[in-house]
Amino acid sequence: MSKYYLLQDSERCIGCLACEVHCKTNKGLGVGPALCKNTWVGPVDVKGLPRVRFVFMPCFHCEEPWCFKVCPSGAIKKRASDGIVYIEPALCIGCKSCITACPWGSCQWDPVTQKAVKCDYCKDRVDAGLKPACVTKCLTQCLEFGEAVKLPDYRRDRFAKLVAEHAFSTETTSP
Repeated sequence: MSKYYLLQDSERCIGCLACEVHCKTNKGLGVGPALCKNTWVGPVDVKGLPRVRFVFMPCFHCEEPWCFKVCPSGAIKKRASDGIVYIEPALCIGCKSCITACPWGSCQWDPVTQKAVKCDYCKDRVDAGLKPACVTKCLTQCLEFGEAVKLPDYRRDRFAKLVAEHAFSTETTSP
């Protein structure tokens, strides 16, 4: 697994897709491939109102990437220093094996170059001390990037607060 992680605070995401637009812009991609995907789910009932949730789906940079194992040309690489999985375009032969193998749909087809592409956490930006383009341009700052052991976990905090609120409200309303 990569030492990095891209964390989404879904409560703050408004589904503007700025992450996808800036990813494509940074990578020079046209219509078609989406290296990160903000997928909507719902509508779900939130306090009696219909609401759509957005789930950000980048590449997970797996510990043992399926795309890496099936690549016949060695185009898919994994950096030993940080576990970032990326495609070396000059080595890609366009066989689409990685696209078929990835259970998350992270490997995409670029019809312009006739080669596979995938999220590489904007490794050139990371190496320069910057964050990935999707994180930098997120309008609501719902995306965070960093070392997995150092990122906050909003979901646990929110769940703990809900449990505490429910426990206290039950105590005060019980006879």
